[in-house]
Amino acid sequence: MDKLLEQIKKGTVWAFPGGIHPPQQKSLSNSASITRLPLPDKLIVALKQHIGANGKLLVEKGQHVLKGQPLTAPAANWSVPVHAPSSGVVTDIAPMPSAHPSALPELSVIIEPDGKDEWVALNKNKNPAELSHDELINIIHQAGISGMGGAGFPTYVKADTKQPIEFLIVNAVECEPYITADDVLMREHAKEVIQGIEIMQQLLNPTLCIVGIEDNKPEAIAAMKQAAEHNSKIIIQTVPTIYPSGGEKQLIKLLTNREVPSIGIPADIGILVHNTGTLFAVQQAVYEGKPLIERIVTVTGNTIHKPGNVWALLGTEIKHLLDCQGFSPVPQQSVVMGGPMMGFTLPTVRIGIVKTTNCILAPDHKELAEPGPEKACIRCSACADACPASLLPQQLQWFAKSKEYDKLQEHNLFDCIECGACAYVCPSEIPLVQYYRIAKVEIKEQQADKIKADRAKERFDARKERLEREQEERQNRHKRKPAAKSADEKQKVAEALARVKNKSDNGDEKSAVAAAIARAKAKKQQGEELEPDNSEVAKERALRKEQARKYKEQKSQTDESAKTAPVDDKKSAVAAAIARAKAKKAAQALDNAEQATNEEPQTDAPVDDKKAAVAAAIARAKAKKAAQALDNAEQTTSEEPQSDAPVDDKKAAVAAAIARAKAKKAAKALEEAEQTVSEAPQSDTPADDKKVAVAAAIARAKAKKAAKSLEDAEQTVSEAPQSDTPADAKKAAVAAAIARAKAKKAAKALEDTEQTQPQELQVDSAAPKSAESNTDDSSDLINADKPKSAEDKKKAAVAAAIARAKAKKLQKEGNNQS
Repeated sequence: MDKLLEQIKKGTVWAFPGGIHPPQQKSLSNSASITRLPLPDKLIVALKQHIGANGKLLVEKGQHVLKGQPLTAPAANWSVPVHAPSSGVVTDIAPMPSAHPSALPELSVIIEPDGKDEWVALNKNKNPAELSHDELINIIHQAGISGMGGAGFPTYVKADTKQPIEFLIVNAVECEPYITADDVLMREHAKEVIQGIEIMQQLLNPTLCIVGIEDNKPEAIAAMKQAAEHNSKIIIQTVPTIYPSGGEKQLIKLLTNREVPSIGIPADIGILVHNTGTLFAVQQAVYEGKPLIERIVTVTGNTIHKPGNVWALLGTEIKHLLDCQGFSPVPQQSVVMGGPMMGFTLPTVRIGIVKTTNCILAPDHKELAEPGPEKACIRCSACADACPASLLPQQLQWFAKSKEYDKLQEHNLFDCIECGACAYVCPSEIPLVQYYRIAKVEIKEQQADKIKADRAKERFDARKERLEREQEERQNRHKRKPAAKSADEKQKVAEALARVKNKSDNGDEKSAVAAAIARAKAKKQQGEELEPDNSEVAKERALRKEQARKYKEQKSQTDESAKTAPVDDKKSAVAAAIARAKAKKAAQALDNAEQATNEEPQTDAPVDDKKAAVAAAIARAKAKKAAQALDNAEQTTSEEPQSDAPVDDKKAAVAAAIARAKAKKAAKALEEAEQTVSEAPQSDTPADDKKVAVAAAIARAKAKKAAKSLEDAEQTVSEAPQSDTPADAKKAAVAAAIARAKAKKAAKALEDTEQTQPQELQVDSAAPKSAESNTDDSSDLINADKPKSAEDKKKAAVAAAIARAKAKKLQKEGNNQS
């Protein structure tokens, strides 16, 4: 430490890496003294002109304010107030364009000066050494002083640091081209600057204070040395002119040979840095009681006729400064706030001066040409050689373009001071600094979002834990503690146990209760768990399960029967429909046959005998065919599908009953027919003889059919099984209905035969030909041409009588059955 102090006092200066030597262009503005501008028409005072939170607004629209009156009050950490630069009326409080490349609107107080420039009451201090540390900090805080070198960090925070400070460094280098504000300030107000340094020495108590000034400011160096002669702890150190020697970390390296950690601050290594303009504002606040309402601004450039440095009230529009200094704009004129290396082009000149504004540059096109289009990097490494922070600008630019923020942080992007040296030397005219600024903003936004998310998660976890704790407390409150037994209850229990024990000792037989207690105690002593006797309950449960199983089996059988019954009903319905169709066809055929028989001609002429014979043959053929169809219908009815299941037994019984009834009816009809034959009248008429012959043929066919039906019925009756199963009740009813329909149909057919018999004899000679093609009895048609004998005539008459009697009988029975 002593060696370092000796080296510093000898004037030793260390070098930092990189750096460039741009044209200085300082002679345009440092040759004249500081001037004071006339009051502007309006003052636009932004509420936020520093790093930190806005203050609380104290004024309102239409209110009259005095010069130096606070417009805001500190409301949070790193919050400093702003003051009225002049007396006047607050005309509006509204968002206005900010002193930023984006010109985003910020809340501002617009004051219209009244021209009186009337001050608020000031608290002056002639001897600041008598003030305490807290009083000095409060004065600096309430004066609204923040860093005037460019960062805008609140001065009261740096002055109130708790870390030990070894070196207090005053940054008077002012390395940026064109800017001479600090130079002229030290020339004209060196005494005030030294007083500000002494106030900071009183607050920080450093070992040594070093004032660093570039060697291109000889007048300022001389003025500062003269003002600091009385203080041995203040050293005026001259540094070489190189850009960016005015950077905080670079200046520390130059003056102390110490390096600030990558993510640290100078206070971490016992060093604090202040700007000369900031120290002058501290002196004004402590000695004169004046808040920070004005500052020195360099107005320069080839388009300015009177370049120089002016005292500008905070909130003065830039246009007012340019007009006062003789501004002659050129086509596509640009105005820069700050220097050509670290400044930014303003989107409008209707922006107010803020605490960090140190220069307004209005160059022409030759002085500061527009950058050309960006070209590809040629890997010349000029940017890396010029970087004062020993970074890799080319690599950082690649990561910034691809938005690889993690790699940017790994390559120490935030160590970049945005000096612009890399962009200045780049032959491809790549705006490297712009890439870095955008990447920094996006990384900060991501970090802010992550902080918000982490805080939200912490709040959620805390809330969840609190709810669980409250729920547990509620449950515990509702739990009842077992009541403590009183002494009387304990005594009663002990007495009961004693009686049981005595009874067990006195008697040979133990009671059931005593035995149970003994078993329980034994198991308890053995560490076994008591198990109740559930044998009876288990038996009852098994019995219920068996009953449920039986009921389930019975129900499943019932369901299967119910499913089978509809299937059999459907089969029976189909069979009944087929039987009805066949019976209808057979009845129709029989009807046609009898009609043909009854329509034989009634004539006495011999020529009609042949026609009658032909008609008789046709009738016999139709009758035979009808009988065969009826036989098939009855057989189909009796042959309904049989099933092996018990549900088809009753159906068979019903079918057997129907067959027996049919057989009985056929037998009776045959008996009456024979009786009728014996009683039939005799006729000698030849025409009647033919009719009788035809009727006889029909009767023979019917008799033959009746006999066959009787035989089939008896056979069906003998073979039909008997069953009383209720499931076939519906099928039996269907079969009975079919039988009634057949009987009614047959009766109607015979009735029609008797009614149409007199008309049968009008058939012409074409009838025999039709009969030949539609019947199977062609032999009857041939034999009809032969003469009949007397015996045949008599037989025919008998057969006709039998047929008429049978028809009447069947009609009567059909009516009774229906």
